[in-house]
Amino acid sequence: MAGKFELYTDKAGEYRFRLKAGNGEIILASEGYKQKASALNGIDSVKKNSAVDERYERKDSASGKPMFNLKATNGQVIGTSETYSSSSARDNGIASVMKNAPEATVEDMTTA
Repeated sequence: MAGKFELYTDKAGEYRFRLKAGNGEIILASEGYKQKASALNGIDSVKKNSAVDERYERKDSASGKPMFNLKATNGQVIGTSETYSSSSARDNGIASVMKNAPEATVEDMTTA
């Protein structure tokens, strides 16, 4: 099964998306957007930028666990990973985003 983006609304009514790998695991999550169109633009940006290794900011979370952000060409964060147990696990997560995002389908789970 190929990767997919799920577009949904959170409890605050904001639009968000998450990228799931073929195994159903969430590998990237977005910030909240006020407009559905903005969230869809975010998905397009992830698809475009996910293949470029320089767009990944490899860092540690506040708790010291490895994680990454995917950034657009303007430097804005367009997706954030979960925290990982090791740097190599994080690198596998990045490889999964690079593989899944460009061709991922979009499942619209919103009502609007």
